[in-house]
Amino acid sequence: MAPKEMLAESTIARYVKTIRSCPHEIIANKQILLTAAMYATAGLPITWDQGSSSVIPSLPGFQDAFGITSATNPTQVSNFISFVYIGAGVGAGLSFFINDRIGRLWSFRLYMVIWIIGQMIATFSSGHIGVLYTARIVSGLGIGALTVIGPVSIVEIAPTEIRGLLSVWFSVVMLLSLTVSVFVVLGVYLHVASSYLQYQIVFFVPTIAVALIIVASFFLSESPRWLFLVNKPEQGIEALVTLRGLPATHPRIASEIEDIQKQIETQQRFQHSGSQTGLVGLCKETFLVPSNLRRVQQTFISYALAQLSGANSVTSYLVPILSLMGLGGGTDRSLFLSGMYSMAKFFFTLIASFCFIDMLGRRKSFFTGVTLQMISDIYIGVYIKYRQSGLVTSNASQAAIAAIFIHGFGFAVGLLILPYVFGAEIWPNHIRSFGAAISQCFHWLFFFGINKATPSLLSKTDNWGAFLFFAAWCFISLVYAYFVIPETASEGLEDFDAIFEQPLWKAYRGTQRNRVTCIEACELPTEQENMPAKKKPQFVDGVVEV
Repeated sequence: MAPKEMLAESTIARYVKTIRSCPHEIIANKQILLTAAMYATAGLPITWDQGSSSVIPSLPGFQDAFGITSATNPTQVSNFISFVYIGAGVGAGLSFFINDRIGRLWSFRLYMVIWIIGQMIATFSSGHIGVLYTARIVSGLGIGALTVIGPVSIVEIAPTEIRGLLSVWFSVVMLLSLTVSVFVVLGVYLHVASSYLQYQIVFFVPTIAVALIIVASFFLSESPRWLFLVNKPEQGIEALVTLRGLPATHPRIASEIEDIQKQIETQQRFQHSGSQTGLVGLCKETFLVPSNLRRVQQTFISYALAQLSGANSVTSYLVPILSLMGLGGGTDRSLFLSGMYSMAKFFFTLIASFCFIDMLGRRKSFFTGVTLQMISDIYIGVYIKYRQSGLVTSNASQAAIAAIFIHGFGFAVGLLILPYVFGAEIWPNHIRSFGAAISQCFHWLFFFGINKATPSLLSKTDNWGAFLFFAAWCFISLVYAYFVIPETASEGLEDFDAIFEQPLWKAYRGTQRNRVTCIEACELPTEQENMPAKKKPQFVDGVVEV
């Protein structure tokens, strides 16, 4: 095949063709972009906490107020950092009881308020360690629930063609927040005298931004899929029309409405045929229906592999890891290096959102990222081993710095995408909230375990062995993804059933289901009067029939 033909058949070329063929109202829609950006800010609290909590114990004002330092009170510092993840796991699990009852927008607002309350308790804890621990758990309740509602809401409102792009915005906000939080701590350390005010600024500043986000949410759109789910089809159609920028009579919109309604009706018939309803019935459907159990397995394994790859361990313990590599320094240098690493990961995630997740697809992005992460893990481990023997050169040290940043890039392109995008989009509409809740509950409790175990893992493997452990899990991730993870970039949310009706070892094939794509829809007449009479969308009791 000639190079020109190969390029024309490439993933990128097909993606460009799809985007160019879509109505510009779908892609360049202010309402969808602003609404997705708002839901993406649900990622702000977790990484503000990750970035600040790992370095706040370095502030003299914090040390004087609570009487703990990293050197003399490692257990208390570890508790301070880790307790939030216990709250996050509980909050994620409990969010299911709220998300489908009050809607995506009100759930988002409620969880942001809970997080603000936790931050305010921490701000005015006045040196009481018990109050500080309580604040951490309360903040975690909001954080865990937000990591459920953010990705779920984005995939529910996003058009298929840019669903990956918009979903990764959640991760982009996470990394931006991580960067800003570290530099805020650095600024406080350098310019604020040692006092309670040092740590109070760090806890309080983000609540101002979150309060403004809550106000902005009143001007944006609810999830149309949730509105259909709670039997509000008229409002669901109105929301979908607003988010797509096209009339309900447009073939693309009519087709999407029909797909949503069909899936909900099918699942409702299945539920009515069962003997149990409510939470027990939902659990039975999730864990006993083979196609749904496969979804549970996929998301749990995806979150586990993301943590076992070592990416978040490197972020949480970057300063001591840099010291192991001989690249550390004083508090100000450590904070600066942490900030630069966080900034780099932010730009890496931004690149991933625009150049990888939809353009190359989920699988190719994943393979690229995990391969880079595995190679950098191996290099860092070998480098630390030889450094401990005094056998490294200055060039090897420079390469070790590069390896840390390559590691961050690999994670941003690969294992960061897998759970947060893939893990949110694969669920059927009626159990998406429940599936995301149990997945994030598992994620944060597993994160807590890995976070607490990392120092022990480093010490018991002579430091360098931990990175070979992480590299081995990256290799396992590659094998697992090759045989199990499907390509979902071009799949509509209502088309995932066809993927998971197959055994897991066949899921990587995706689905060949024939459906109206954006390109096909755009080739159809856009005016209702030009359509054959039997194809015209009709409104019957607020429901579109095609």
